[in-house]
Amino acid sequence: MQQGYVLIVEDVPDILKLLEETLKFKGYRAVTARNGHEALDAIQRERPMLVITDIMMPKLDGFGLVHRLRINPETRDIPVIFLTATYVALEDKAFALNIGATRFIEKPVNFEKFLDTVAELIKQGPSAAPTLISEAEFYEGYRQRLEKKLNQKITQITRDEHLLETLPEAEKQTFKASLQAAINERDELQRLLDEIQVRMESTPKSE
Repeated sequence: MQQGYVLIVEDVPDILKLLEETLKFKGYRAVTARNGHEALDAIQRERPMLVITDIMMPKLDGFGLVHRLRINPETRDIPVIFLTATYVALEDKAFALNIGATRFIEKPVNFEKFLDTVAELIKQGPSAAPTLISEAEFYEGYRQRLEKKLNQKITQITRDEHLLETLPEAEKQTFKASLQAAINERDELQRLLDEIQVRMESTPKSE
């Protein structure tokens, strides 16, 4: 039995439950959190041997969570796996690694690869503390990621709204649910972007 626990941070209940059950079946002690704030509370109570986190989450997302972990000397070396279906472009991955993510796995999760990665990171233990980027660099990179995702989501919604008008009534209800999910994601991206803009205005520029 492994010492310590694996912290899973995910806001979608079905995915959270699946990850938790998969890890428990393999003999790991798993603790769950639904956003970055809950994750930080859990870490404060007991340090995990590994954090597995989604990126798109309310209150405090994966990027913000990793940044908080890396600027704290007590949590700087905890390995972190990012899981995401939204941030999959090369520049997203580069930013994730730049702020201190240890591994990057796309959804839907390949569980064989996922479990191999979990076992590898736990076996190697705490990771070398990454080179820290400044607050200004973090927020600028984060803003760029959010703006790109927001523009993509707006384009998708506009396209889907036009498509909805052409569908037969029998297909509209299912499509409307998908469209509403996209609208909710757009609103969350906009909220995050507004929050980052406020933080950037109050953050001193790096020399």
